[in-house]
Amino acid sequence: MQLRGRPVTAPLSPSALSTFTRSGQGEAVWVVSSDREQASGLAELLEDAGYTAVRLESAADVLAQAAMGSPDLVLLDTQLRDGSGFDLARRLKALAQTSPAPIIFLAETSHPEHLVQALEVGAADCINQPAKPHELLARMALHLAGARERRQARNALDAFGYATLTVRPHDGKLMWQTPLSRDLLQRYCPNHPPYASRTAPEVQAWLQDCLSRLQQGDAPRPLVLSQGEGARLTLRLHQQTGDNENAAPTGGDEWAGDDWLIVMREVSDQAVMQAMRDIFALTLREAEVLYWVVKGKTNKDVGDILGSSPMTVKKHLERVFVKLGVETRTAAAGKATARIAQLQPQFSG
Repeated sequence: MQLRGRPVTAPLSPSALSTFTRSGQGEAVWVVSSDREQASGLAELLEDAGYTAVRLESAADVLAQAAMGSPDLVLLDTQLRDGSGFDLARRLKALAQTSPAPIIFLAETSHPEHLVQALEVGAADCINQPAKPHELLARMALHLAGARERRQARNALDAFGYATLTVRPHDGKLMWQTPLSRDLLQRYCPNHPPYASRTAPEVQAWLQDCLSRLQQGDAPRPLVLSQGEGARLTLRLHQQTGDNENAAPTGGDEWAGDDWLIVMREVSDQAVMQAMRDIFALTLREAEVLYWVVKGKTNKDVGDILGSSPMTVKKHLERVFVKLGVETRTAAAGKATARIAQLQPQFSG
């Protein structure tokens, strides 16, 4: 096998190759090089190590591929036949579908400044040519493991009903978002286009306020957006993702250097009432009464809301006490709040 027409200095033994084969999990690695001999050698190495290699020869090829799917990692030459690899890296980091993928540049040893350029455009690493298989595969495994952990964390949040998005702080660029987060922003920010490249203005303003508070040593506040029928969307600043760990902070602000992961979750009155019904085996009307009691309403207030008399509300509440195993409205409210909060963390009485 040869890379750039030069022999690989340390060919892999069968035992060493089996180690890397186990580390590869079929991830899609884009090999972007105008040098067909180099690309062929890399693709063969990656396939043997358990990865799925996709060979691409130009920036145009890469952008066309990005419209059809996302890579897990990109091996990128510094110079392509239709432009600079560094310019292409900037474009990949600006696209939501490709920005999470680590980029490793394949650079000439005679150009040490390539490492600086690679980091400036958001690449994860830069490896000098001729590439050594052990070094290349080890670095790939390291960066893929980090990307895999971030992806798993995002997927776990999604699985529990949390919508997530990653935003570049200084300009509101959407670096990554789940389909659910896109739908929620469209519903709660009606003027925000569903496939916009930047987040909604109200979210960007809130993010800037959060970063300002962090800079001053204060805790950021959540953003609560409201909709009709008691529906609320709560956004919380979760963490700096490290996806853009080489980005320079803006204006000397240490918090503005990396992209930020934002977690959002929708809570509605109807959803909470339904949860109360399911958890405590209540009727619909009993759940409605309990919900408004949790909100601090008197029997008269609840009656006015539900179109019932205070006496009817009292009878419903007595049955609620029995089902919850409590004797007072305070105890009922406390028990309901504690149980619902386990399922709806944003819920409070």
